[in-house]
Amino acid sequence: MFLVVGHMADVTHPEDASDLQDQIEEVEALSSIYGDEWCVIDEASRIFCIRISDDLEEPKLTVCLQIILPPDYPSAAPPIYQINAAWLRGLERTELASGLEDLYAGHAGESILHLWVERVREFLVDKSRRSETEEASEEPLQGNVTAEEEDDEDVPDLRTLKLNTEPSHLFVDHSNDVEIPPIKHGTTITDRRSTFQPHLAPVVTPKQVKLFLGKLYENKKISGATHNIYAYRIYCEEKNRFLQDCEDDGETAAGGRLLHLLQILDVRNVAVVVSRWYGGILLGPDRFKHINNCARNLLVEEGYAVSPSVRDPQDEAAKKTKRPKSKK
Repeated sequence: MFLVVGHMADVTHPEDASDLQDQIEEVEALSSIYGDEWCVIDEASRIFCIRISDDLEEPKLTVCLQIILPPDYPSAAPPIYQINAAWLRGLERTELASGLEDLYAGHAGESILHLWVERVREFLVDKSRRSETEEASEEPLQGNVTAEEEDDEDVPDLRTLKLNTEPSHLFVDHSNDVEIPPIKHGTTITDRRSTFQPHLAPVVTPKQVKLFLGKLYENKKISGATHNIYAYRIYCEEKNRFLQDCEDDGETAAGGRLLHLLQILDVRNVAVVVSRWYGGILLGPDRFKHINNCARNLLVEEGYAVSPSVRDPQDEAAKKTKRPKSKK
């Protein structure tokens, strides 16, 4: 699940000497600073990985940040990255991604990998300390916990996250009172007792994505689904860039496939969630077909995509034009 903050440069273009030199110097510095935590996956393709932990006592929270450096990074393009952490899901993953986006927006044209690493570490430390506070508050001498508070234990409190403290220059949100976007629910698909249902909302900022997910998960049936796979694409005309991300939620590779669907349909400013309730029978590759089909159907219904049955008249005319048969 790679999050693409901006367009990659055409790989057929030669790398800019200055950018390449900056990359080399940055990678050498990171390798020296982080030692064994820094890993070179494919130097020729400029793919690296760094293991980041909270540096607190065991058990530690850990995230692996995989990074691809485009040829025109840092002058004109941001790194492409993937956050690998099985425990990091939903709203918290979106919040962390938004924090990295904010950092890039505020330091465009600069080498920012060390800032990203420290932002992830700050996130981990903050989460660990919050977890310790929550555990302490459960002790009898600390006061009673209401049933309502117990129900909310698994919902991250976004107000305590020390992210997005600086305004985003790429996706500017001038209001702290962003409304929850309208949510549309699509038709379910059922196969061998597994049920799939799509949900959709128009979004133009990462904050709206968080609000959409938060509102959706207030529904106990949806939040209790075996998997809630999601993907979103946001386009900023001023910067001619996309912010896009996806989440598997335990259904390996499903989020990436859903994001790919949004890309090939060229939809923008929309977030899609597909809930799956597992029925006890393995579906194999059919599960991916159902996830994408129900998402596509809802995108078509809401006018984000054209139905496959609707063809361009010129394409239809070309198909009807028969080639002359060769004479033997």
